[in-house]
Amino acid sequence: MTSVRYRVAEVDGLNVFYREAGNPGQPKLLLLHGFPTAGHMFRNLIPLLADRFHLVAPDLPGFGQSDMPPRAKFSYTFENIAGVIERFTEVVDFERFAAYVFDYGAPTGFRLAVRHPERITAIISQNGNAYEEGLSEGWKPIRAYWEDPSPANREALRVFLSPETTHWQYTQGAADSALVSPDGQNLDNYYLARPGADEIQLDLLGDYKSNVALYPAFQNYFRTHRPPLLAVWGKNDPFFLPPGAEAFKRDIPGAVVRFVDAGHFALETHASEIADSIRDFLK
Repeated sequence: MTSVRYRVAEVDGLNVFYREAGNPGQPKLLLLHGFPTAGHMFRNLIPLLADRFHLVAPDLPGFGQSDMPPRAKFSYTFENIAGVIERFTEVVDFERFAAYVFDYGAPTGFRLAVRHPERITAIISQNGNAYEEGLSEGWKPIRAYWEDPSPANREALRVFLSPETTHWQYTQGAADSALVSPDGQNLDNYYLARPGADEIQLDLLGDYKSNVALYPAFQNYFRTHRPPLLAVWGKNDPFFLPPGAEAFKRDIPGAVVRFVDAGHFALETHASEIADSIRDFLK
């Protein structure tokens, strides 16, 4: 039951790679990864939950083992990515599910929730932001590109795609960086180095402004539908700050907020603690 299976789903002409574990008769949990990683970020979490949940972790289009169509054939926006993942949930028979959202997975998952609130049973947000106060100063160069999408401002964002930055994202804020495996970050760097991947990622950094523009819509969904929500947060995240986690309580008074002594990639060091929080929250 806890074995992980590696599958590919055909979604409107795109191959979406995904990890699956657990019994299909169990409560369903959709795991949505962020930048610059893929579904392999859940490699430690899935076995800890597969005895009680049916889990699926897709690689978003352009990430991991999923198709990376050229930009001329697929416009890399969060709206389009959310559309693919929405169809993916239908293809794999995820009619009602809880969603674990992280980083880029948050605006993807929140879009699904706004479109189909009846399908969402709960939300676990692990450093998945929906509030302006959750955005750190680290977003300044990205915001500059939103305001002026000049070639120079786009070029300045390439630093976010470097192996050094990937390593920094994984280790910054970790209480003990020696506990952070190099495996995930090295795999991420492999995917980032593929021909054309850089321009795709720059497109998405530019389009992230569409997510910020939708924060009021996401917040309205939270207030209106009050989904059970657990915010479990690496408190030392250099990009998404603890006030972004606390802000969920403003719209969902019953939201549960828990912090772990970790950075952005909290699952690298705190998978067991996060799994325990999820099991307690969703029991």
